[in-house]
Amino acid sequence: MINVQEFARRLSILGVGTFTSDDVVDLATAAEVRISADLEIDATLAQRLLDQISPPLPVTGAQIAASQWPPPQSSRPAAPSVSFSSPGAVDGPSDQPSRPRRSGPARGPRRPGSRRPGR
Repeated sequence: MINVQEFARRLSILGVGTFTSDDVVDLATAAEVRISADLEIDATLAQRLLDQISPPLPVTGAQIAASQWPPPQSSRPAAPSVSFSSPGAVDGPSDQPSRPRRSGPARGPRRPGSRRPGR
């Protein structure tokens, strides 16, 4: 959890403009939340405040309210985007040969009298 001043500082770091504690209070008023300078902001409240900013920011309420700031960057490169030109057809049951389905282990043919008595 962070306080109002720290929330304003982190918003300013994100490059959406310079935010002050008064700006955070304005966001809280727009979100219909009562807030004061000594109020601790948790992830839920931070998300409600972030939802009032347009355009949306690239962080979540949990990230901005976390004790570690800025959010850790992944050392792995981002995966390339994938696009499909056509989804293709999927074979339905009518396209497949019909055969009976059984559950359980496969069993060999039974022969009468092949059981051993006395077991």
